[in-house]
Amino acid sequence: MKAALGAYLTGLIFSVGLAISGMTQPKKVLAFLDVLGNWDPSLMFVMVGAIGVYSIAYRLVLKKEKPILEDKLQIPEPKKVDKPLVIGAILFGIGWGLG
Repeated sequence: MKAALGAYLTGLIFSVGLAISGMTQPKKVLAFLDVLGNWDPSLMFVMVGAIGVYSIAYRLVLKKEKPILEDKLQIPEPKKVDKPLVIGAILFGIGWGLG
């Protein structure tokens, strides 16, 4: 139950962050993607900020002995970039662009 509540709260915070940053506004996202026209770089600052927060949080999490809502920390092993990964990324990009 604690893990489900943690997942819900994390998703809620993430969605509120997306809404505040404007990433849910199609016009703003299209302006960010239009690098040869009327380019709006503001979403780039949101992404750079998120990378900064993540890099600090990741290091803090690794220092803990045990996660708050789980029994052990589960960090996936790095894998090679393979064909299914590339195809999945392309399909995700097409779907996101169409959406």
